[in-house]
Amino acid sequence: MDETLREKLMGVSVATLATALYKRGLRSQVIQSVRPVAPKGRNMVGPAYTLRYIPAREDRNGIEVFRNPDHPQRVAMESCPAGHVLVMDSRKDARAASAGDILITRLMMRGAAGVVTDGGFRDAMEIGAMDFHAYHSRPSSPTNLTLHEAYDLNVPIGCGDAPVFPGDILVGDDDCVIVIPHEIAEEVADEAVEMTVYEDFVIEQVRSGAAIIGLYPGTKPEHAEAFARWRKERGR
Repeated sequence: MDETLREKLMGVSVATLATALYKRGLRSQVIQSVRPVAPKGRNMVGPAYTLRYIPAREDRNGIEVFRNPDHPQRVAMESCPAGHVLVMDSRKDARAASAGDILITRLMMRGAAGVVTDGGFRDAMEIGAMDFHAYHSRPSSPTNLTLHEAYDLNVPIGCGDAPVFPGDILVGDDDCVIVIPHEIAEEVADEAVEMTVYEDFVIEQVRSGAAIIGLYPGTKPEHAEAFARWRKERGR
């Protein structure tokens, strides 16, 4: 991933990115019902590497399948490229875990940027204590084999109702996660950076007692002039 793009996306919120995507007609890019296992105070940014689960069929998903060196869940942990985010389509079902702390630790040690599932993690307390971005629906202790079969790697998936294509850019903050189509990531990042600068100005004005109308969105010339002065003074 281009490091300039990564740096831009490290400094903007998912909410701001959602507005930038909404302006382009994209309404369903936030991964629903997914939140940080533990907040990290900084953004997760990286291209998507995907794992798809399907409903488990009992005759295919005994505990012994974990011994198979080609098991897709295990392979995902060893093949997700450094700097990427492993995104798992767990069918929005947290009754069985998508992964646990041993696999997520391996993912972290290999240099992944983070992990996202619309299911749950087992060992969630341990995962939350790691210096690693992890997002899920809720803690879940049963092994994934009880309900899910890891079936395919690096294919288009749905995660929390959001479409995710391999290589799309994932951005997560302490609220949630959004998916930016890779074709427009650069222009969306540039717009979000500019929006963030103005929003920082607005917050400062509101805290000083300014009214919202005409300021947010900016429709009055006096606010545009004040913003230009503010930005020059701060070198932004």
